[in-house]
Amino acid sequence: MPAASPPQLDFPPVRNGVDYLLSAVDHLGSDRTDPRGIKYAVLHLHAAAEVLLKTRLVREHWSLVFDDPGQATSRAFRSGDFKSCTLAQAVVRLRNIAGITITAKEDEALGDLGRDRNALQHYGLTHSAHAVEARAGRVLDFLVRFLDDVLLPSLGLDEANAIGPDMIRVRDGLTGVRAFIPQRLRRLRGDLQGREERTVRCPHCEQLAMVAEGGTNRCLFCGAVVTTKEMMVYVYLGSPEDEGSLIDICPRCGQHTVVHESDLATGDRLPFCFSCPGVIPSAADASPADTPRERP
Repeated sequence: MPAASPPQLDFPPVRNGVDYLLSAVDHLGSDRTDPRGIKYAVLHLHAAAEVLLKTRLVREHWSLVFDDPGQATSRAFRSGDFKSCTLAQAVVRLRNIAGITITAKEDEALGDLGRDRNALQHYGLTHSAHAVEARAGRVLDFLVRFLDDVLLPSLGLDEANAIGPDMIRVRDGLTGVRAFIPQRLRRLRGDLQGREERTVRCPHCEQLAMVAEGGTNRCLFCGAVVTTKEMMVYVYLGSPEDEGSLIDICPRCGQHTVVHESDLATGDRLPFCFSCPGVIPSAADASPADTPRERP
């Protein structure tokens, strides 16, 4: 009796990407966060992003997934023996060559995920699990949209049917992830009550749950603790170069720690001083720095 044939791997690109997504959603969306689960969610979500975005590049032209398309050969592509482009390069090529819409927020979310993934793989990640989970959730939201708008409409019937059950599970998981953030914020209302005018957006999880306390700022959503000096660095690095400095001198305490257009839990967007935490009554009351803009 002839020996049975060994099992064969059969993972076409889109199905492969969806399989990674399915693994990721199994670890996301629970308030009982398991750090090990979040680690694998980040790793598999990043793998899903690479597979799915590069699948669309291959549809445009197979050479676009090479690090240097000018050196691409069909032999190297067929064998898989080549250095592929990074996720950031894939985003640029999808926008500029394939005409695919990827917003600045989506690009930023992919970049944050890439940094989390690199930290996990190479030197360890020490961020709050809730912050990492919130960032991963934004990428999951984007990838489901990318599948719906870009990849799934052009699939053959057989492949679409093959991944159909997995996509149902992915969508159910996305619903859970979307519910996770508002549910947790509702539980924090009592802790934030009375401190809304000192509660700003956290640079780690991007939730309006960071309470400014003068020298330090503590996020009640993800647990991140950020010094005022570190907060100024985040603001500086995140401000558009053509809009000038968003950081001015406080007329109350004299510190260079007033951030214009700070998002507050009150729903307002106002000048806010992180050294003597509170709103500056009007933008005119914050004195622009006399010195050129410099890194804090």
